[in-house]
Amino acid sequence: MRLTPDLRDRAFRWIADDPSDADRAELQAVLAAAMGGDAAAVADLADRMAGPLTFGTAGLRGPVRAGPNGMNRAVVIRTTAGLADWLTRQGRTGTVVVGRDARHGSAAFAVDVADVLAAAGFAVRVLPGPLPTPVLAFAVRRLGAVAGVQITASHNPPQDNGYKLYLGDGTQIVPPADREIEAAIAAAPAAVSVPRVSRSSSVDMLDEYLDRVVTLPRGSARALRVVATALHGVGAGPLSLALHRAGFTDVTMVAEQTEPDPDFPTVGFPNPEEPGATDLLLARAAEVDADLAIALDPDADRCALGVPTPDGWRMLSGDETGALLGAHLIADAPPDALVANTIVSSSLLESIARARGVRYDATLTGFKWLVRAGDGRGTGLVYAYEEALGHCCDPDFVRDKDGISAAVLACDLAATLKASGRTLLDALDDLAREHGLHLTRQVSVRVTDLDRIGSLMAALRSNPPTELAGVPVTVEDLLPDADVLRLRGDGLRVIVRPSGTEPKVKAYLEVVAPVAERDAATARLGALADEVAALLS
Repeated sequence: MRLTPDLRDRAFRWIADDPSDADRAELQAVLAAAMGGDAAAVADLADRMAGPLTFGTAGLRGPVRAGPNGMNRAVVIRTTAGLADWLTRQGRTGTVVVGRDARHGSAAFAVDVADVLAAAGFAVRVLPGPLPTPVLAFAVRRLGAVAGVQITASHNPPQDNGYKLYLGDGTQIVPPADREIEAAIAAAPAAVSVPRVSRSSSVDMLDEYLDRVVTLPRGSARALRVVATALHGVGAGPLSLALHRAGFTDVTMVAEQTEPDPDFPTVGFPNPEEPGATDLLLARAAEVDADLAIALDPDADRCALGVPTPDGWRMLSGDETGALLGAHLIADAPPDALVANTIVSSSLLESIARARGVRYDATLTGFKWLVRAGDGRGTGLVYAYEEALGHCCDPDFVRDKDGISAAVLACDLAATLKASGRTLLDALDDLAREHGLHLTRQVSVRVTDLDRIGSLMAALRSNPPTELAGVPVTVEDLLPDADVLRLRGDGLRVIVRPSGTEPKVKAYLEVVAPVAERDAATARLGALADEVAALLS
């Protein structure tokens, strides 16, 4: 690969317009190596200049590095300038709340967001220090803000950071707002020319947030031994406070993972879904004979549960937790209540809702759609979840996923069951007997070349399977609404889509069968996983 004059000149222009001395030096070093004939440096430079970052499932995310295709001060400044222009043209003037996690670059990025918004005439309220994303989402609604920005990359790898945007109702943006904001960012001036003023004020919303969370439990039982981890993120302190305030005092935090650390030294990938990420948690839970294990992701908007079994500890899937919390919250919900999950999540929640006489909706992937379930505004919503460990348990106050409130409600359910000599696994068995087995699994392919994602989806569209695991299937293409293929047959379902946050193609599998056919259903799910993996290889 050779350095073209166009690539060279675009890099020179970006360097000239970057307000960060460190980022300018970083990109200058890459450019110098590329100009010296280093092929790897040319490829690196081309990738850095391939931006801009675009709004995906949950905002902007990318590696912390210089250039338009990374998270850096220049990108954050121009993004915020575009956001400020869009908000102003929409007539949305007033307060904007800014928060951050503890990742590399987060503190500096949050300052730039606040300073650009203040210079644009907004009243900027900044959360003090690194805090969970749900606290920012709560603050937006509580303060009547016109928008909120959280600097976070959630559960992405350590080298990443991100920019998550909420509108005044506390929801994430959806089309056409995302494309309109991207157009405003593209029209923004060079970062070095964007006005910035240090005129924000601090606002501490953690206590009010916790006061709301502790009102959520339905039961009175509190005898429960809990072990929890924040996976080196920002959730350890708030989770511990929430559990203790709610009355769950027998709580042990995994000490090695309690303090925020942007390098995530004890986990290969800071996502509770990833193999090995919860090994320390489960080992500690077994050691102290706990009743429940809880893992938050680094910005504490996701919650994973671990339970003891006769064969040792295991993590529940997001669908298992979703069914348990959904059934728990539906129990005393009004008749017009609404529950929702995404099209890639298990169909068990739909069956539970139907049996309990409440409304149900399945949305496109992402909480920006889930909290708008039903009528497009989420009217009557009492619970929503997605299989990727996200649970919205208190939509009136946090219209997004919230790992801390989910953890408190999980403890409430587990303690209530324990008081009657039962466990979460017993409750899952009850649901299976009533609604049938709903076995789920994921198959995913991680890519290094993002073009590979498009070619995989195109190949499936041009030559979809007609049979899977011995069952004839039909194919539904959800374009243009979503880049999703849905394959369905008798008792099985497969949904294939690109990830909105990671360089992956994901397939979501489900097999539904009576409890008496558990062995056959398990074998069918295994065969289905093998066939889908082959399709994506």
